[in-house]
Amino acid sequence: MKIELKLALLWVFFMTFIGVQAQVVTDFDVTYAQELLKPGTPAPDFQLQTPDGKTVKFSEFSKGKYVVIDFWASWCPDCRKDLPEIIRLYNKFHNYGVEFLGVSFDTDKEKWTDYIAKSGVPYTQVSELKRMNQSEVAKAYGVRWIPSIYLIGPDGKVLVSTVLSYKIECELTTSFKNDKPGTTHDYMLHVIDGSKGKLAARLYQPDLKPGERCDLVILCHGLNADKSFPLLVEVADQLHAQGIATLEFDFNGHGESDGKFSEMTIPNEIEDLEQVLAYAQDLRFVRNIALVGHSEGAIVAAMVAGNHPDDIKAVTLLSPASSVRDDIARGNLFGIEFNPLDPPDSLVLVNGIALGRRYLKTALYLPIFETSAKYHGSACVVHGNGDRLVPFTCGERFHQLWENSEYYELEYYDHNFTNCIYRPVEITVDYLKRTLQPK
Repeated sequence: MKIELKLALLWVFFMTFIGVQAQVVTDFDVTYAQELLKPGTPAPDFQLQTPDGKTVKFSEFSKGKYVVIDFWASWCPDCRKDLPEIIRLYNKFHNYGVEFLGVSFDTDKEKWTDYIAKSGVPYTQVSELKRMNQSEVAKAYGVRWIPSIYLIGPDGKVLVSTVLSYKIECELTTSFKNDKPGTTHDYMLHVIDGSKGKLAARLYQPDLKPGERCDLVILCHGLNADKSFPLLVEVADQLHAQGIATLEFDFNGHGESDGKFSEMTIPNEIEDLEQVLAYAQDLRFVRNIALVGHSEGAIVAAMVAGNHPDDIKAVTLLSPASSVRDDIARGNLFGIEFNPLDPPDSLVLVNGIALGRRYLKTALYLPIFETSAKYHGSACVVHGNGDRLVPFTCGERFHQLWENSEYYELEYYDHNFTNCIYRPVEITVDYLKRTLQPK
């Protein structure tokens, strides 16, 4: 409980630092979900038919189970766009006993059934074959916009009502995560020489037989975060479950590492990571090394991969903050204006801490893409198109730069993926498992 409280406080601190800009993500529920049934409301019963004429009574279909109800129509562009996500959630949670039910407002049965077949929908579909404004089920559930999605609990009451599928995923992941007994991972604490003194690090090594080796992932946090940043902690936990080692550390001037934050620069952080990489290469049990970085940590990871292309097996960038150079060139960083040609001795941020003049001057001429382009290995880039701190076009550019890269643009997600951190974590861990542990 103390660890969880510490992580929560660190999360709040970091969110305070990055300011309102990073969190200005449109919540479409405010506009389009106002009339949906509120959590705690008993789910109204209904009885509809499947395409082949079978009758589905909802109270029997849902009894004692979690059920996702997706209100949609084949003629609805937003529904067609969201349907692959609903199918992905079905594939992810159905084995946990979660049922899915599609309720369509199609009026043309042939078009409805053709689209179901074409899209490969694997779960039960029903319809009144009536327009939404004529549907009794729509009226009972307050549906005025599609897609609208409900999560009904085993007690038959509404848990989530939304027009955003990621909210369903977050609730289900949290529910089943809490149902599992916690796993305690034993870390070895290490001190590694860095650019400004000693770097605090923790190493997780799975149980290995004598002489056995495994892959290791080095995790790089963002500006003014540390190795306990919740997103990266979740990535580490999931990697441990796959038998993959992790090395987490604090950059200079952050967390428990030496150095002053006001003297920290991105080139210094690059030097830090190169030292950590050299340390990891000396570990006898390590087979392949991968890098995962978030925000500023992502551009540091990308540049170190470019400097050491033969030493890195895979790279994952989460919200890579490569816009920092352009922001400084414009003289506007985190909404704070300054003269980029004559930067101040310190740039005081919203939480009272300050970036030093050297940070601003060195970042202005940082060869981010020129250096990163030297890496030709496997990569994965994840960015939210709702990121108001770093535009998702930064992620796109890395994808264009690296021929052997995968790109995932998450609809509505913000800079820190606070919408549902489990989605970028799932993408990251799946990618690393496929790349480091191919069948």
